Amino acid sequence: MTSELKDNLFILVKSLTKSEKRQFRLYVGRMGSNEDSKFLSLFQSLDKMNRYDESVILKKGIVTKQQLSNLKAHLYKQILISLRMNPVHKNIRIQIREQLDFATILYQKGLYKQSLKVLEKAKIMALKNEEKYSAYDIVELEKVIESQYITRSLSNRAEALISEADLLRAQNNLATKLSNLSLQLYERLIKAGYAKSDDEFREITQFFYEKLPKLDHEALGFREKLWYYKAHVWYSFLTQDFLSTYRYSSKWVEMFEEAPSMIALHPVFYLKGNNYLMESLTLIKYPSKFKEVLQQMMLRTSSSEFPKNDNLKALNFQFYYSNKLNLHFLEGSFEEGSVIIPEVIKGIKEFSHQIDPHHIMMFYYKIACLYFGAEDYENCILYLDKIIGNKNLKMREDLLCFSRVLNIFAHYEAGFDYHLESHLRETYKFLIKMDDLHEVQKAMIRFVKGLGDIYPHDLKAAFESLYLELKQYENDPYERRSFLYLDILSWLESKIKSVPIAQIIKNKAAQLNRKERPSISPISVGLK
Repeated sequence: MTSELKDNLFILVKSLTKSEKRQFRLYVGRMGSNEDSKFLSLFQSLDKMNRYDESVILKKGIVTKQQLSNLKAHLYKQILISLRMNPVHKNIRIQIREQLDFATILYQKGLYKQSLKVLEKAKIMALKNEEKYSAYDIVELEKVIESQYITRSLSNRAEALISEADLLRAQNNLATKLSNLSLQLYERLIKAGYAKSDDEFREITQFFYEKLPKLDHEALGFREKLWYYKAHVWYSFLTQDFLSTYRYSSKWVEMFEEAPSMIALHPVFYLKGNNYLMESLTLIKYPSKFKEVLQQMMLRTSSSEFPKNDNLKALNFQFYYSNKLNLHFLEGSFEEGSVIIPEVIKGIKEFSHQIDPHHIMMFYYKIACLYFGAEDYENCILYLDKIIGNKNLKMREDLLCFSRVLNIFAHYEAGFDYHLESHLRETYKFLIKMDDLHEVQKAMIRFVKGLGDIYPHDLKAAFESLYLELKQYENDPYERRSFLYLDILSWLESKIKSVPIAQIIKNKAAQLNRKERPSISPISVGLK
């Protein structure tokens, strides 16, 4: 067994609740011979550890070093079997597979009619709950049994099964193509961020429409529509068509609201749909609708009907707090927002095994932006350093780029002039290397580089000049992405008017609330 799996075993043991540990001990003790089993002793040792230490296990004499890897593999498997038997984890998919297993056992015993009866019930359950891959497996087993045993069923039984298999295969192929496209677009967004040029836009658009399968939208089932909307959400994010992102993420969430039973069956997709809807509302600056969606999501997730498990707890934390931060960016309430940062950090630590490193870095960037808006520049720099100093993670290029740019402005505001020159040099080299030195970045770096030569009484005029230079790019389809990550225009306005940046953004938010209509102008300090 690899060291990674050893770590995974320890993490699995530590993830168990008290009731799950109790059930595991009962499961092991179902036979008297297991009471003193080596794997139970190993389980108890791991449960008492605060961190994994192989030497402690070996000193207890539970097992030899040569046997330890096999014992760990056995314990890992037994824990998963125990968890599978726990009613808390018995979702629809597991229930369908369990019925398929039962039917297979009955078939192997030669009890064909009983097997077919179980399969029919399982198939109805699978189709009702949009588990069409499982339904296809069920139909294939039905075909095997019917081809070996005369069941005296209706004369058109063969034709009916063939028709069902063909329909399910076509639906599954469509869902697979759409899910593949969605995953490829998502991967591109994570790696490179938004389209940066006409060439990139054309490349992404050509790829999307070449891979998008031809379909009859009216004939799509719930699952196929879900993947169709997901693919369009990622495409519109990539091409910065945020009104389309809003439209397709709205359709995504509306599907669940119109079929509430699907929320319990697919809670992860429900949460993700709401998250992308709120991100699009942040990007088009629609705060009233944003609050409405956030409140609706919290009502759903706090209800007794909403499933409860570790994965959903982590996603609830991630999406709730990520969007709470976005709301503070929209409203300019940076000081109020900084109050929740300890809760965010605590949650990141608690769910460190469920939240991927990229999204942890996204949290750090949002926290840094919040501190920048609250004029707490030292804490802003602290969290930016966590991103810039992370050499092991292949993160989104946009995130790395603007973390460095924001770092320069935070050092300037904090008065850390002795570090400014080195940060400018490193940032310039980084942008050149990643070929992302667009006009907005160039103008900002030129400005900061020349700050040392500007007399104090000329600073306001210099800020006004930079503001006018950058303002022309506010609605440029590729330059405006800079303002999606860092609201440099509001920062410049605050310098020109000698008022806090939070007040500038609050004033803009008040104007938006009066308009109450979506727009595609740049957002405040937060990002997608």
